[in-house]
Amino acid sequence: MNKHEFERRREKRLSYHWPVWFAEDFTDILSQGQMVDISSSGAAFTCYSENCPNEGQYITARFSVPHYGQDDSFDLENYIRGGFIRRIEHINPFMRKIAIQFAQPLPFKPGEQIQNQSVGQPEAIEA
Repeated sequence: MNKHEFERRREKRLSYHWPVWFAEDFTDILSQGQMVDISSSGAAFTCYSENCPNEGQYITARFSVPHYGQDDSFDLENYIRGGFIRRIEHINPFMRKIAIQFAQPLPFKPGEQIQNQSVGQPEAIEA
């Protein structure tokens, strides 16, 4: 049995660690988290326990995603996406890992880009 036999993901995810800002409503005080990985339909990020949203809650998040060009160019694209919290993992007493499913997908698949895998650049992951 190989590791991909039970894989439920429809696309690869892009793993990177840049800030993400979120709130139930962007007129409220924003909380900061750190992106773990992203696909066109959702993302995972970490945040402090005291600022953690609840499972099933609808939040709005603001984040940047690296977008690679055919000529090895690199741009950051900024997005604001709303979505529902689908999963919360307790990392330790102070940190949580949040999985959000976007209500509107991104216009590209971040983990399936052609990219230069040099040190310091984000990388696509399958699991």
